[in-house]
Amino acid sequence: MRADPNSQPDGQPRPIDHLPLCGKDEAVALVLRSGPLSYQALNARVGLLAAWLAETIPEPGSRVATWLPKSELACLMPLAAVRAGLVHVPVNPLLKRAQVAHILADSGAKLLISNGARLDSLALGDAGNATCIEEQAVWNAAATLGKTLGPSYAPTDDLAAILYTSGSTGKPKGVMLSHANLWLGAVSVAYYLKIAPDDRVLAVMPLSFDYGQNQLLSSWYAGASVVPLDYLVPRDVVKAVERHGVTTLGAVPPLWLSLVEQDWPAETAAKLRRLTNTGGALTESLVRRLRGQFPQADLYAMYGLTEAFRSTYLDPALVDANPTSIGSAIPFAEIMVVADDGTEALSDQEGELVHAGPLVAQGYWQDEARTAERFRPAPAFSKLGGMAVWSGDRVRRDAAGLLHFVGRRDAMIKTSGNRVSPQEVEDAAIVTGLVAEAVALGVADEKLGAAIHLVVRAAEGADRDALVPALARTLPNFMVPRAVHWREAMPIGPNGKIDRVALAAELAA
Repeated sequence: MRADPNSQPDGQPRPIDHLPLCGKDEAVALVLRSGPLSYQALNARVGLLAAWLAETIPEPGSRVATWLPKSELACLMPLAAVRAGLVHVPVNPLLKRAQVAHILADSGAKLLISNGARLDSLALGDAGNATCIEEQAVWNAAATLGKTLGPSYAPTDDLAAILYTSGSTGKPKGVMLSHANLWLGAVSVAYYLKIAPDDRVLAVMPLSFDYGQNQLLSSWYAGASVVPLDYLVPRDVVKAVERHGVTTLGAVPPLWLSLVEQDWPAETAAKLRRLTNTGGALTESLVRRLRGQFPQADLYAMYGLTEAFRSTYLDPALVDANPTSIGSAIPFAEIMVVADDGTEALSDQEGELVHAGPLVAQGYWQDEARTAERFRPAPAFSKLGGMAVWSGDRVRRDAAGLLHFVGRRDAMIKTSGNRVSPQEVEDAAIVTGLVAEAVALGVADEKLGAAIHLVVRAAEGADRDALVPALARTLPNFMVPRAVHWREAMPIGPNGKIDRVALAAELAA
């Protein structure tokens, strides 16, 4: 039984909390360190957690945040929160207290579920109005309550989750996703990846990422099994594929580069049926290496943005001949290339990628200004119309209808599969008191996609050696600059501002 978006059980998208019922009761839905959970057990655990949530936070639409590794609760919360009538806010476990405090304050979360070490790292006031509770205490309280809550059938446009993503300027912004967004994203991906009930999907990406969360939902929609993995080194991934008979592996380019350098036993590599890439474009050389290492596996190159989840994928049959293409629209998406004059771009003409259709998110949480910038009416030639996401990314469509990525219009740095706001790194540097001015830039890097370089002018009397350690204490590892360039003075452009273009050109030379 494979997922087919054209033949849903009742012809209508269901609330996302109904997903566990799509698998056979006795089939394995989730493989945890403590052992496997069947679909029947998973549904019961979701009901137990949802009942406790509803009792603890009775106000519908309230936000509940999780700041956890890939534990059982972290995996079940996308379903349990909406079953309880709440909105889930997953926080990347790599983030540190300053970023977490911003997300809690911005979302207005009433509850934060984490583990002891993470909660202990928060300073007074960081949690805002959120009540903090440890994960095991939640399960204990839910068991004591002894209630269970069954699937609901709420309107599919109800808010289900807020995923925080970095912008090109400022702090992370929350993308609002509805039940329908999550449901249709699960159906779409399960369908074009051809996920089947006998598949085992290794979930290595953070569950705070749109695709990290979707790997759970699309697998459960198809009746497959998910194996969550928090890996320390790439070798852990190889071992997990062998140990669990993994058939599907999704990763970002930096991890793929590390994985092709591993020693893969032939019988282990042969277990993989499909490889999926997200979080940055694959290079032709990396495509060739992946095809050589895993010749039996279908390779799916994909492009997406959190504001619309996923936009395109490349049919594996076309990968060898078109290794750098991002493909064409996924099911439920209308993808347009809009020329600078607002008309539909011609073949091989560069334009902006615009995404319309039911996968488009509801905008940014409590941010009308930035919502109006990115979410605008679809162009006149759109077939679906309605609200569209104007990505800011430049693409072109070739004569065969395949899309090719050209470049990003904004200053976002994409490193190790993470989107990083330059301003957030710059602000962290200024706060140290060691620098007077700072500019964060991305420099092409074979393994990282882009490495963060920080150009700074020192504050008077500053200890330059103290800057990177200070940043490492406040920023997640992937945001800590790989190189710092000290300047006596910053270049100034004609508008009187720091000339970022000149600095970028200098670092790229």
